[in-house]
Amino acid sequence: MKANCWYGKRDMRVVDVPDPTILNRHDAIVKVTSTAICGSELHLYNDFVPTMEQGDIMGHEFMGEIIEVGPAVKDRRVGDRVVVAFPISCGHCFFCKKELYSLCENSNPNAWMAEKLFGHSPAGIYGYSHLTGGFAGGQAEYVRVPFVDVGTVKIETGFTDEQVLFLSDIFPTGYMAAEQCNIQEGDTVAIWGCGPVGQFAIRSAFLLGAERVIAIDRFPERLHMARDGGADTINYEEADGYDLLMQVTGGRGPDSCIDAVGLEAHMPGPLYYYDRLKQAMMSESDRPIALRQAIMACRNGGTVSVPGVYGGMIDKMPMGAVMNKALTIKTGQTHAQHYFKPLLERIGKGEIDPSFVVTHRMKLADAPQGFDIFNRKEDGCIKIVMTP
Repeated sequence: MKANCWYGKRDMRVVDVPDPTILNRHDAIVKVTSTAICGSELHLYNDFVPTMEQGDIMGHEFMGEIIEVGPAVKDRRVGDRVVVAFPISCGHCFFCKKELYSLCENSNPNAWMAEKLFGHSPAGIYGYSHLTGGFAGGQAEYVRVPFVDVGTVKIETGFTDEQVLFLSDIFPTGYMAAEQCNIQEGDTVAIWGCGPVGQFAIRSAFLLGAERVIAIDRFPERLHMARDGGADTINYEEADGYDLLMQVTGGRGPDSCIDAVGLEAHMPGPLYYYDRLKQAMMSESDRPIALRQAIMACRNGGTVSVPGVYGGMIDKMPMGAVMNKALTIKTGQTHAQHYFKPLLERIGKGEIDPSFVVTHRMKLADAPQGFDIFNRKEDGCIKIVMTP
């Protein structure tokens, strides 16, 4: 079969690889019908995440049709159309039983590696380095899905792929980021980053009752899409985001702040070059620029929610502000399976059509070009969906 594989920094290739096979009684094989490039994969593309190996198959946002199941699979059948959650979860461990699926204790065979780097191991994740298990991803014609009863949702009505594909990751991720803010009537929510997760966080904040959402980015097409979603916007290259947030909140700050940027943040000014220099010297792994700003802007007693990906150590964390403002910080890899049914219901009721975020469609064979366009933020690219 054909698959999009990592071969080094900014080197993706679509090559022939062996077809996947059933390895465990709880596995299924899925014929992929749609897959997408996630913003978090740019951390792999730009070689910020160690333990990638040449030939690793990319992709953790995908859906398709089940063509084979293992003998212990109970709730899925050949022919089922399913969306696959990006975290791989056993469904039986301490955390899975609490529906904290991204903390599964059994699905990452390389947990010891992740514990050394992250301080704790997340669940196994498709196509996201050997730190998260070395599982083959879904940017391929076929993929092995472990624990298929737990990790998939059946699509039984007439939704298009683009309406439901993002249940795999970015819709639940944006929704969980907003839900973690415990939004109350009349709240103002500020969101750093208007990429796909930020876009879903904007719409989710409104779904959960926010009165005002302020979105912060620098790319005109992303700010335009944010305004389409009802947000006010700040271009941080044209204005001081902190000053503007203070102005529009009476000097108090937003009730909640969401960092949907993560470890590759940008900003004008010397602090950005300070972080870049420390990264180059291997004395800091992540650039927590958006996180620092979110902490400093959030009102006393507010919540900072962090769906943006961080992988290691950060510098100049304003912990004094966190304590003395009595902030609550909530974060975590998304428990995507927990959100399958409620978000599918919202789509079915017409409360949101997730396909709004798609700006580019292409064939799997063009995946390397897709990564290049997405990484360069060219051609108004916000979200790419690919078909085999």
